[in-house]
Amino acid sequence: MFLRRQSLIIFPLYTQSHQITPLIQNPRNRIGSKPVESMALSSSPALTLTLTLTLAVTVCLVGGNSEGDTLYTLRRSLSDPDNVLESWDPTLVNPCTWFHVTCNQDNRVTRVDLGNSNLSGHLVPELGKLEYLQYLELYKNNIQGTIPVELGNLRSLISLDLYYNNISGIIPASLGKLKSLVFLRLNDNQFTGQIPRELVGISSLKVIDISSNNLCGTIPTTGSFEHIPLNNFENNPRLEGPELLGLASYDSNC
Repeated sequence: MFLRRQSLIIFPLYTQSHQITPLIQNPRNRIGSKPVESMALSSSPALTLTLTLTLAVTVCLVGGNSEGDTLYTLRRSLSDPDNVLESWDPTLVNPCTWFHVTCNQDNRVTRVDLGNSNLSGHLVPELGKLEYLQYLELYKNNIQGTIPVELGNLRSLISLDLYYNNISGIIPASLGKLKSLVFLRLNDNQFTGQIPRELVGISSLKVIDISSNNLCGTIPTTGSFEHIPLNNFENNPRLEGPELLGLASYDSNC
C-alpha cells in the first residue's frame, strides 16, 4: 500500500469496565502522589461519540486507500499518451478527487469513466476488489489481453462497457455472478469460445452486445437472452445462430 500525506490519530479503546487504561502501567510513574495507572479516565457521552466517529473515519480512509491502490495498479498497466490519468496520485488519502473517478458519500469508488481515452494496455485482476463499483467504462480504447475472472466479484456492477477494444480470450463464466448487471457491451473485440450460459441467469440484464468477435457455438434463447435482437450477435463467423432446444448441439462448431 502506498504512503499517504495524511496521518491518523488512533485513540485508545474502552475496556469492558468503560475505562481507558494507560499503555504504560508502572507504579513508579506518578503524578503527585497517585500512580499513573490509577488515573483512568471515566467514560462520557462526548468522549464515546468522539471515539466512534474517529474509528468510523479510520475505516473509511483505509477502504479508500485500498481502492486507490487498486486503481493505481490499473494505471500502471496502461499506456496513457494523452495524460488522461495524470491526476491519479497514489499519495492522496483516497481516489475520489481523481478525474474520471466517481465516489459515493462514503468515499467508495462507484464509477470509472475512461471511455475513448486513447489508452492501451491490459486490465488487472485487482479491479475485482472494487466492491462498490457500479460502472466500468473503458470502451473505444486499445485495451488488449483478457478479461480477468476476478471481475465476477463486482457484485454491485450495473454496466460493463469494453466495446471497441482489442480484448481476446473467452468471455469469463464468472461474469454470471454479476446479478446487478444491466448493460454488457463487449462488441468489436477479439473474443473467442462460446457464449457463457451463466449469463442467462442474470435477470437484470437488459442490453447484451457481443457482435463483431470470433465467438462460436449457438446463441442462447432463454432467460436474459430471450429479447436480445439478433444483430447484437452478428459478425461472429463461427456463431451458428439461435439454439433450438433439443435440436442444436451446444458445442456445435466450437
